[in-house]
Amino acid sequence: MAEASRWHRGGTPKPNLHYSKEVEIRTTLQELALYFIFLINLCILTFGMVNPHMYYLNKVMSSLFLDTSAPGDERTNFKSIRSITDFWKFMEGPLLEGLYWDAWYTNKTLYDLKNSSRIYYENILLGVPRVRQLKVRNNTCKVYSSLQSLMDECYDRYTSKNEDLADFGLQVETEWKYAPPDSTSPWHWGFVGVYRNGGFIFTLSKSKSETKNKFIDLQLNSWITRGTRVIFIDFSLYNANVNLFCIIRLVAEFPATGGIITSWQFYSVKLLRYVSYYDYIIASCEITFCIFLIVFTTQEGQKIREFKSAYFKSVWNWLELLLLVLCFLTVSFNIYCNVQIFLLLGDLLKNTDQYSDFYFLAYWHTYYNNIIAVTIFFAWIKNMFLAIINDTYSEVKADYSIGRRPDFELGKMIKKSYYNALEKLKLKKPEEDEDKKKKGGDLVERARREGFDENEIESAKQMKKWKDRLEKKYYSAEIQDDYQPVTQQEFRELFLYAVELEKELHYVSLKLNRVMRKISTLP
Repeated sequence: MAEASRWHRGGTPKPNLHYSKEVEIRTTLQELALYFIFLINLCILTFGMVNPHMYYLNKVMSSLFLDTSAPGDERTNFKSIRSITDFWKFMEGPLLEGLYWDAWYTNKTLYDLKNSSRIYYENILLGVPRVRQLKVRNNTCKVYSSLQSLMDECYDRYTSKNEDLADFGLQVETEWKYAPPDSTSPWHWGFVGVYRNGGFIFTLSKSKSETKNKFIDLQLNSWITRGTRVIFIDFSLYNANVNLFCIIRLVAEFPATGGIITSWQFYSVKLLRYVSYYDYIIASCEITFCIFLIVFTTQEGQKIREFKSAYFKSVWNWLELLLLVLCFLTVSFNIYCNVQIFLLLGDLLKNTDQYSDFYFLAYWHTYYNNIIAVTIFFAWIKNMFLAIINDTYSEVKADYSIGRRPDFELGKMIKKSYYNALEKLKLKKPEEDEDKKKKGGDLVERARREGFDENEIESAKQMKKWKDRLEKKYYSAEIQDDYQPVTQQEFRELFLYAVELEKELHYVSLKLNRVMRKISTLP
């Protein structure tokens, strides 16, 4: 860490450090260059796995499944669903037509594969789509006694306690029987509730006609009831041209107020990561990032041992600790995602006749992207802080280490103003020669005679001591051409000296104003 950062933390510098200005500038530039390399490496990790194809794939799929209207009703698309009737129109229209692409525009059959559906002829439908609903029980809320004659049923909002776990309807297929949730699956945060996995589930057929008959049968047998609170439609695609998986979730919430609120999630992620030469460059950057993390962790540990509790008094030190924590989280999420992909991806691709739950992988991959985005944000804040502190401190050291003698104009101005005021008030005789004034008697006794108290005299002695010591070290004739930078302790003394001079100027100005007001009141 730069010496400026050590001064900011309140650390004690090593004594007798004598080095040239070139060495100091070189050291500062090396530290900034090293951290800049770390930032470049982090930026490659952040943006290297993102490409424009992700945006275009999301855009194409969202346009197909969200903006396409039902045949004969231009206002009924997924975004505009407001009733159960609209929902079934979407299921039998845009969803059905969007999922099944088994022929070219000339009606010629294109593919004879296990999974024959290729959306837009380029995106393979992995496995089969899944539809899942969650319900709440009756009497989960109370009807006011005066209104019970009008309505004796009450379905509250969805919670895990209110969830209906009983089979209903025909009770013959999986869509009528409750399936318990998987403990490892993430919950879904919707507009009006937080929903867990499980529920009443069915998967679609690979045949378009069978799927349409399924929808008609569910509609006729009232699969959607008053207790229905949410329906999820999940499926996944893979585009080999750009090596991207697109995980899609369409959500229709049925709030207790009535109506339907729709939402959606489109995740285009690169689950097969190390394929091309560029991917291996990203892998080398990941290794470099871990090396940087070990080095920075060691440095911060040494600083904590050196400064102990004083280390935690700086906000910037807390920023560095936060950055380290975020880096460790980034590495942890990256390892976890890669392990899960290695363990699950092969099995998911084999089960072409079942629903392939890629949502789990996309969910954690998205969290990884969010954490690394926050990490790079704080890393750039720290970089700006280092640049500003190093630049400012270098300028201050250069100002106080140049080979010319300062004039201490602030001290001269204070003295001149004070003596002029005394001469005008005829409290002090004017002296023509400055040398005679220095030789004339004891300054301390003169100060006492002129009305200064002991605190003011001691403050003046301390300022003179600081001034003499600094002038002796930096501006004597013997070392006039020798470069000797200001240490941190001396820098503090310079700062205190300037503060005391400012206080003295303020005090003299107040005293002069009081005297002038008294004179103005004289006849």
